[in-house]
Amino acid sequence: MSRFVELSHPIHAGLVTYPGMPGPVITDYLSRDDSRGRYAVDTTFQIGRIDLIANTGTYLDTPAHRFEGRGDLTDVPLDRVADLPGLLVDATGERAVDAAHLAKALGAGTDLSGVAVLVCTGWSRHFGNPAYGGPDAPFLTRDAVEWLVRKGPALVGIDSVNIDDVADLTRPAHTGLLDAGIYVVEHLTDLDRLPLDGFRFSAVPPRIAGMGTFTVRAFAVLS
Repeated sequence: MSRFVELSHPIHAGLVTYPGMPGPVITDYLSRDDSRGRYAVDTTFQIGRIDLIANTGTYLDTPAHRFEGRGDLTDVPLDRVADLPGLLVDATGERAVDAAHLAKALGAGTDLSGVAVLVCTGWSRHFGNPAYGGPDAPFLTRDAVEWLVRKGPALVGIDSVNIDDVADLTRPAHTGLLDAGIYVVEHLTDLDRLPLDGFRFSAVPPRIAGMGTFTVRAFAVLS
């Protein structure tokens, strides 16, 4: 059995991740047919081209996503997004995941410094369907965010369309976590394949200047 657990959604042409945002356009920049005249006989290459918004598939938010002038993708330290000790919060069936739920699941006295806290709601089963971005999507409450900020994890992830209540336009979860330098990963999947602890988590974006969020390959390695 593999020790690696895939936690990111595959990206394909037309994929709608967040309601109202366009899906990617994937084409050939250089097709195999077009490459035939450039190389030796029976030697061909394909070079792809993709046009996508940053918030596509499973992605990581940096402080620059929420706050002008704050650290963008080029400023992300690898030790805050790669090979992190992971803890899973089972919030399956919950909509508003609050501080009391986190404290019970993780332990009120647990040290979360440098940890990836992943919140499993089971909502990823709706990914690709209209229900995924609907009003019943799970999120973290304001007091849950305040509790996490006090605990200081490196990263918080969720398998929902938004870590915030989509109806709350003040976006307290993004505001509180990113202001504290805690990275956010949204649209995770298959979190129910993870144990509550005993895994390492990675979600590394490319270093792109001037962007505050981008697609990642998120995965866990089991101990």
